[in-house]
Amino acid sequence: MDKKQTYYSFLAALVAVGMLFSCRTEKPVHPALIPMPQQLVWSAQPFDLADSSTRFVPRIVEAIPQVQLNSNEAYRLQVSADSVVLEATSETGLFYGLQTVKELAFRKHGKRYLAGCSIVDWPAFAMRGFMQDVGRNFQSLEMLKEQIDVLAAYKLNVFHFHVTENPGWRLESKIYPQLNAAESMTRQKGKYYSQKDFKELVAYCHERKITLIPEFDIPGHSAAFRNAMGFDTMSDPRVQPVLIDLVDELCTLAPADVMPYIHLGTDEVWHSYEKPSPTLLSALLERVTQHHGRELIVWRPGQHIEGDSVSITQLWSSGGHPKPGHRYIDCRLNYLNHLDPLAGIPQLYFERINGAAHGDSLRLGGILCCWNDNNINEENDILTQNPVYPGIVTYSETSWTGQKTHFGETYLAKLPEKGSELYNEFSDFEDRLIEHRDKYFAGKPFPYLKQTNMEWKVLGPIANGGDVDATFPVEDTLQETYQIDTVGYVWQGPFVGGTIHLNHFFGYPSYFPKQEGTYYARTQIWSPKEQTVGAWISFHDWSRSGGRRGGPFPQSGEWHNTHPKVWLNGELVAAPNWDHPGLASNSEEIPFTDENYFFRKPEPIQLKKGWNEVLLKIPVKKETWKRMFTFVPVREENGTMKEVEGLKFSAEIK
Repeated sequence: MDKKQTYYSFLAALVAVGMLFSCRTEKPVHPALIPMPQQLVWSAQPFDLADSSTRFVPRIVEAIPQVQLNSNEAYRLQVSADSVVLEATSETGLFYGLQTVKELAFRKHGKRYLAGCSIVDWPAFAMRGFMQDVGRNFQSLEMLKEQIDVLAAYKLNVFHFHVTENPGWRLESKIYPQLNAAESMTRQKGKYYSQKDFKELVAYCHERKITLIPEFDIPGHSAAFRNAMGFDTMSDPRVQPVLIDLVDELCTLAPADVMPYIHLGTDEVWHSYEKPSPTLLSALLERVTQHHGRELIVWRPGQHIEGDSVSITQLWSSGGHPKPGHRYIDCRLNYLNHLDPLAGIPQLYFERINGAAHGDSLRLGGILCCWNDNNINEENDILTQNPVYPGIVTYSETSWTGQKTHFGETYLAKLPEKGSELYNEFSDFEDRLIEHRDKYFAGKPFPYLKQTNMEWKVLGPIANGGDVDATFPVEDTLQETYQIDTVGYVWQGPFVGGTIHLNHFFGYPSYFPKQEGTYYARTQIWSPKEQTVGAWISFHDWSRSGGRRGGPFPQSGEWHNTHPKVWLNGELVAAPNWDHPGLASNSEEIPFTDENYFFRKPEPIQLKKGWNEVLLKIPVKKETWKRMFTFVPVREENGTMKEVEGLKFSAEIK
């Protein structure tokens, strides 16, 4: 693209910014920026968009001296009353700078402006990605492009396309068309991406400075492949030439400079029929790297590849440790299918990708993953039943700006102490996240509400002898201390958040040790008026993988199989009548409909004017997987869940 073309593309984008904000109400002079630039100084000189025809200056420069990392993606932006100057060393840097320009737009007194500022910005990590599993559940090109547009707007540069799985091999093969036959698939039978579709998706990503990484997940996760090809085992000698053919065919669909990475899985080989022949993986490594000149990515933990000294390892699970001397991508803490939205967003924010503040020659970055293993009713369930959009926006901050403070796993399951520097940093991010929700995601699934103003006190666990229905004096009267069976109990806290993990299911540091018994949690909500509002209420985030993992699912009229209870001003709040009451854990082929609070209709609650007392009872059994609770007042506005205006929260007894 020559400089003249770049200039006119830049002008067109800015005109679009003006159109976008032409009907907005007045916004602050300092709009919320995500990801936060590395260096930002606000000024009092906004730029008037009414006169933008000749005073925008985008240009390629040889270097930006202040940039510390990844200079090929960096940019420098100066917005003043008389001009907007955007400089970068590449078209990619100009593209990222333009995303920031779009976020700087605001409206005041009927006029449109860009907020005045000076920015020098660069990404902390070279790879900042998002993965969708379309092998288990097919997604249309339209829906994928919508997500890719969000990635581009937030400066993410990798789309990991997990295109094969046990339920289906979903990329067209003209060499082996049986792979795409409906009878080889167990879900969305016959749904796959034609080679034309794939090329279109690669090009769509490339235009937005995003690299598509295709994944054939083998030799595990290969039921559809084996069904289609008639192979009983992955050690069958006929497997290797077929997979080499498929890799060759894949590499014809995009040149190496556009699609430089090929991912071949290698994880979760649990069964003897999935084990590869001794030469399979080494042959595929040679084919990808030597014959086709591409980079090979594999999961770790995963199968050993004899003679491998060049692969990039993608770390997953607690067993995912860097392989000495190998470059790696971090995915260990960010599976959206396991994240409760309110607890998960702080977890993503406080994730220290690669265990470092920034990348280097081995630490490439991270990829946020959406593994909706369970079957779905319709494709949009992927977006409504997982915190995809708030997750992407948060991960953009984590992977671009970087988490500079080293605190290990301390804040993966709880917020920092209220008033601390880290707490204030997250509170600032939360405000920016909510502003983006309201500006850019109207009508889209974006399950996140402000929670840093909510606080709880928790008492317990009280020994209940294994009886989850046992009652205790806390249910009769609220007081500061209790003496129960010669044991003294006091309220602990306050703990901040809309979702509280008493003890985290993956073992991250939380508030209480893993003990059985009965907990109680309390808060007070002040309402400026008597009103009926909605409420997100839950005692278990049902992961969108493994069926109803942690089940069985509760019966109608129960919040959970441990029989928790909710009181508002002394009155019980009734649990829902579920669509699928009592389902066993192993039920992954039955789609979710109303299991989790953030994709079912909120429970109606009646707030009186003044202070309202909320008391939760949370029994925990030895086998209880997720020990947690959620209670958040909500209101719906044009399809988006938002905060109820004017509420205040206090954990003190009123």
